[in-house]
Amino acid sequence: MSIPKYKRVLLKVSGEILGGEKGFGISTEKINEVAEEIVELQKEGIEVAIVVGGGNIFRGMSSASLGIERATADYVGMLATLMNAVIIQEVLEKRGAQTRVLSALDVREVAEPYIRRRALRHLEKGRVIIFAAGTGNPFFTTDTAAALRAAEIKADVFLKATKVDGVYDKDPVLYPSAVKYRQITYSEAIEKDLKILDASAFSLCRDNKIPIIVFDVTEKGNIKKVIYGENIGTLVKED
Repeated sequence: MSIPKYKRVLLKVSGEILGGEKGFGISTEKINEVAEEIVELQKEGIEVAIVVGGGNIFRGMSSASLGIERATADYVGMLATLMNAVIIQEVLEKRGAQTRVLSALDVREVAEPYIRRRALRHLEKGRVIIFAAGTGNPFFTTDTAAALRAAEIKADVFLKATKVDGVYDKDPVLYPSAVKYRQITYSEAIEKDLKILDASAFSLCRDNKIPIIVFDVTEKGNIKKVIYGENIGTLVKED
């Protein structure tokens, strides 16, 4: 693994991943494991941008039972992503990484406001950037925010870090006979109605010809393996 296949990557990390086996709160083991990989990649000259979810702290969709309006719940979810982003920043910097948190909501005490040209400049200077607060608008998922940021920074690839080792034709947990796709086109994914990303996020990647790799981040070292071109996970690319 001497030459990386991708130079600038957008890594989407869900809050559930940060929560570890429990799926909520912060797993010290998991966040340290991910941070170590990212720091190593930064030292090797890979430009890394991260979009982090907030489901380990607050899930907007599940708040309906509390009688909270969707828009309000989504804003609370954005604040949860900001909390995760600041924690990731601290863990990365304790390992010597240079980082910046860029927030779509204006919270200047803890993060810079998101400005596209500023984000590009940080990447060019070798800093890891962490995008927080989604798109800054309700009704959009962090998947959509990740796809949008990937397009804006002209990322070489969208890496979706999950707890499964790729995309299957059906749920592998429920169906042992499920077949894993090593590679698939955007058109095939749409035709088969595969839930790779939500519709708006998927459309952004397709329209901007950004390849998507869905892979298992729970296995240590997989982030680097994907970036260096090892055939793990599922690759979705243009037709």
